[in-house]
Amino acid sequence: MSMTPEQAAWFAGTFEKLVANVGQAVLGKSHVIRLTLTAMLAEGHVLFEDAPGTGKTMLARALSATVQGTNSRIQFTPDLLPSDVTGVTIYDQKTQKFEFHKGPIFATIVLADEINRASPKTQSALLEVMEESRVTVDGTTYEAGRPFMVLATQNPIEQAGTYRLPEAQLDRFLIKTSIGYPDHASTVQLLSGATQRDRTSTLTPIITTSAVAEMADLAATTHTDPAVLEYISRLCEETRNAPETRLGVSVRGAIAMVRAAKVWAASQGRNYVLPDDIKELAPVVWTHRLVMDPEAEFAGSTPDVVLRRVLSDVAAPQQRATA
Repeated sequence: MSMTPEQAAWFAGTFEKLVANVGQAVLGKSHVIRLTLTAMLAEGHVLFEDAPGTGKTMLARALSATVQGTNSRIQFTPDLLPSDVTGVTIYDQKTQKFEFHKGPIFATIVLADEINRASPKTQSALLEVMEESRVTVDGTTYEAGRPFMVLATQNPIEQAGTYRLPEAQLDRFLIKTSIGYPDHASTVQLLSGATQRDRTSTLTPIITTSAVAEMADLAATTHTDPAVLEYISRLCEETRNAPETRLGVSVRGAIAMVRAAKVWAASQGRNYVLPDDIKELAPVVWTHRLVMDPEAEFAGSTPDVVLRRVLSDVAAPQQRATA
């Protein structure tokens, strides 16, 4: 059953309240907040490629406070073990039983700070929980719950001692973006309240985590016309056929676009997806999924350039069909 116009209007109104509430702590970054909330309601994850001190931790805290959830922060270092992320089974001598002690991955919002500093073995500990929202330890499966979102960060400036994220893990991030530094007015406002170390402490929850799960289920019913689905498929095929790429957008990437576009459309009060939604989201949903050919990369080509050309070459469907 497709979303009704009335449900779309309610969804958009609630979405705006969430954006405004988080915006009280993360000043001047409404677009990034919208993208992050879109990922949450599409049940995906976000990778931030940013310099230190741009507000990533504040964003994670503000999100969890807004939805009455929990948050945790994992500082990824070369000596971090997979069990430090997922948890460990310990034998209790009093009860003479093994007990599972949950790791920091069991939270509503998990901030994986400088994820590329941990070893590939530790990075891979996130693969199952990011894809299926569950963790398997010693043959026993534990659910992460709903909502569950990983906000991972990596520093694009300092690359010494880092491990590049493999394509299989990059593909599991719904969105890759950056927060960036605030504008002048927001910076002045931040400086005026510099004595307040945690701007999220005064935030009032807007909805509960169960309501977020209901919103995610509702967004999934947003109507997507077959012509739009064909448009997404053709765009993906063009990225794979581009001479500059070794690897184009995967099927997982196409599915991620559909999920994100449904939420993005509903957040604007529409119960149907437009081709313009795909064009707007493509840079943040697809760019990090393209693997460039070394020669093309050396010649100056980038994923952004390839994606812009593909969006220009593939004609968008003109006929608009609503649910």
